[in-house]
Amino acid sequence: MNAELKIVEVEMPKEANVILGQSHFIKTVEDLYETLIESGMGIKFGLAFCDGNDADLQKWAEKEMLKIAAGHTFIIFIKNAYPVNIVNRVQNVSEVTNLFAATANRVQVVIAETEYGRGIMGVIDGERPLGVEGQADRKERKDFLRKLGYKR
Repeated sequence: MNAELKIVEVEMPKEANVILGQSHFIKTVEDLYETLIESGMGIKFGLAFCDGNDADLQKWAEKEMLKIAAGHTFIIFIKNAYPVNIVNRVQNVSEVTNLFAATANRVQVVIAETEYGRGIMGVIDGERPLGVEGQADRKERKDFLRKLGYKR
């Protein structure tokens, strides 16, 4: 039995974030939809295993999921929210077994394909690090988190 590795580039909608995960049950899409709607923050999203409350994000999610084409996986594109606002809620959906990415970065999905189908082996999330965070970088990061309201 052999496996062929493939790389799938996820195209990101403008000003969107992505959550890529895996689950094990047919009702996952309904539970994820309810979880996202209940976040109560004016979130717009497209979810493929396929549902959403924003037609453009929904079409984008469907297009990207067809490229990935791995069983029991889902992709969520979100606007008006960040992954940090909802990732714990998504992880707590009982059928969700794994999250591969929750980011605004460029994402490549590493796929293994066998005669049975395709599965996600992991993701490449973002660029190579430029170095180690220095004092000025640390101050900039902390100021940015305060500007977003995540720290006081």
